[in-house]
Formats: sequence, structure tokens, C-alpha cells
Amino acid sequence: MKTQQTVAVFVDVQNIYYTTKQCFSRHFDYNSFWAEVTRDRTLIKAIAFAIDRGDEKQAQFQNILRAIGFDVKLRPFIQRRDGSAKGDWDVGITLDVLEYAPLVDVVVLASGDGDFDLLVNKIRDKHRVSVEVYGVAELSAAALIRAADRFVPIKDHLLLNKNAARGE
Repeated sequence: MKTQQTVAVFVDVQNIYYTTKQCFSRHFDYNSFWAEVTRDRTLIKAIAFAIDRGDEKQAQFQNILRAIGFDVKLRPFIQRRDGSAKGDWDVGITLDVLEYAPLVDVVVLASGDGDFDLLVNKIRDKHRVSVEVYGVAELSAAALIRAADRFVPIKDHLLLNKNAARGE
């Protein structure tokens, strides 16, 4: 009997929120995503990386993610004096992926951020792990799509209907 693949799942919440909103005017369906990426697999770790703006609706959304099974890591939203903002998780995501890649057969990364192509290539080469990237095709970096073993475009079945209300 074949053993199940082990999987670690990492979600760049801000990237997924803004790309699905921009392209589809809809929210990502985390429940459908979870069911798809864990089906017939043994989950080792699942982390959703989000920004904390101290907003109640956002806190409710983060609790939904926790109820699904994600560990939620929060980073404060920083508004700079010049009006620009900072709140990305690229380094944090990279560190956690590097930590868990040697422990699993498959790494799932939900993000279209091209900065992750180097990470994907590194873990594929060093740990012989398979990498699946979920992202909005039109807004995902070509280099990231090429680096992945499998790119899954976010569309229809991974989107909530327009009436479903969710935070970021």
C-alpha cells in the first residue's frame, strides 16, 4: 500500500486577497483550497501569513482561518511618514518554507509574488520536494509559475460567490 504524501501549506494572505479582489472582485475560498491541497495527503504544517491592522472584521477572518486548520502569523501594518506602507511577509514565508521543506513531499505556496521563484527553485533542488503554487494567473509572476512543479490558477471553484462576505 502506498503511503500518503506529506504536505506543508503556506499562504501569502495579502497577495491572495488583493489579486483575487483585483481580478475577480471576489474572495478566495479557503475551505475549498484546504480541501484540495490536503486531499489524500498527510498535513505536516499550514501557515497563513497576514497583516494585523487591529480591525475586528479582520480578527474574525483570522479566526476562520484558525478554525479551518491554519496557524495564523500576524505582522503589524506599518504606515510610514511619507504615506507609503509596509506589511509584507516575504522573509517570514521564506524562513518557514525553508524549515518545513525537508520534512515533506509537497510544499504548497499560495502567492503570485515573483520574489518566491528563487525560494521555489532552491527547495526543489536542495530537498527534491514538489512545489505547487496557487495564484491568480493574470497577476502571478511568470518566473514563479515556471519555477513550480505545478501551477494551479485560482478561479471559479477557489472563489467565494459574490454574496459571501469575508475580510482580508
